[in-house]
Amino acid sequence: MSVAETPLLDVRELVKHYPVSSGLLRKRKTGAVRAVDGVSFQLWPGETLGLVGESGCGKSTLARTLLRLETATAGAALYRGQDIFSLRGDQLRRFRRQVQVVFQDPYAALNPRMSVADIIAEPWQIHPDVLPSKQRQQRVRDLLEQVGLQPDHARRYPHQFSGGQRQRIGIARALALEPELIVLDEPVSALDMSIQAQVINLLETLRERFGFSYLFIAHDLAVVRHISQRVVVMYLGTVVEQGATNLIFERPAHPYTKALLAASPLPDPDAQAAREHIRLQGELPDPSNPPSGCRFRSRCWKAQARCAEAAPPLQERDGRAVACYFPETA
Repeated sequence: MSVAETPLLDVRELVKHYPVSSGLLRKRKTGAVRAVDGVSFQLWPGETLGLVGESGCGKSTLARTLLRLETATAGAALYRGQDIFSLRGDQLRRFRRQVQVVFQDPYAALNPRMSVADIIAEPWQIHPDVLPSKQRQQRVRDLLEQVGLQPDHARRYPHQFSGGQRQRIGIARALALEPELIVLDEPVSALDMSIQAQVINLLETLRERFGFSYLFIAHDLAVVRHISQRVVVMYLGTVVEQGATNLIFERPAHPYTKALLAASPLPDPDAQAAREHIRLQGELPDPSNPPSGCRFRSRCWKAQARCAEAAPPLQERDGRAVACYFPETA
């Protein structure tokens, strides 16, 4: 198998459950919150994979589990063919160097007591073999320029910057170790719309220049459509659809994907008025007690008796994978 045929990240039936306990003195397990429940997807070298879904669907938990900030309950995740969850010692250090993260909140992600130079240089303290000490000061200045900031900003502190500038500092820190994959967990959702566009354009420019892969997590579908080559749609801890971005957005096959897109505003008022409006039934179910069978069936206008009997498998249909017994047709 050639390098081009090998996924950078291969997630296989990944599960992350949180136990639910009751009792004041003698705690006993009474159930589990199924935050991530059998998720599978692949991410290829040089691509941006968008991960979308409602708040609470498990996107960020999935990311934290892949980064080993959470312990997986079951399943596997392979990075360049190696199981992430079995890495130890030097192999784990190498993985942590190759995979970096940019978090949602630019205000909480930066240590207010550290200068920008120290924030960006901190990864080199953990991985000193990446860059000789004598070269680090200049490299900090270079990184600041690459993310659109001034080299003399290195002497300042986080409170002296706007939200968009802080997020650029976070991106510069992620670039310091020259990673292969950057996990972007809602990287622009806390920013103003005008600043969002600037950061997204910066991320695209950096990917084209350095060949990174991105796992881009967001609930803003317009942003995901702009930056991603492929999209994975999650609902209540499971993947309901995945495929090429244009295909998913122009011809969604899963009813949930269709409803999610219908709820996303369009910039063209005429197109917005002409769009089919979909009102989902009920509320998002409790992840500790999801519906039997298809988890979307309690809110789906196409649900039938079969949907309650067993969860539909994720199957290839017309160039995408969809988990639905009655998918939408073109």
